[in-house]
Amino acid sequence: MAQTVNVNFRLDEDVKKSMEQACSDLGLSMSAAFTIFAKKVGREKRIPFEVAVDPFYSESNVRYLEQKMADYKAGKLKFEEHELIED
Repeated sequence: MAQTVNVNFRLDEDVKKSMEQACSDLGLSMSAAFTIFAKKVGREKRIPFEVAVDPFYSESNVRYLEQKMADYKAGKLKFEEHELIED
């Protein structure tokens, strides 16, 4: 059997509590959950779930929103009424 080593890292307290509860519900320790994650990453050479950034916070969208806010504050933004669309 391979020698075990300690790995230390920091987590937000709320994230840790949420993970502890989820692991408990699954009948796992946090150590077992991290071991499963580490083995899967090592075997597949990838993060085993999608990691994505919300496009709302993209640089281009933030610039667009900042420009719209500047236009609004300067009185340049025009609003239009639209009919309500019902499904």
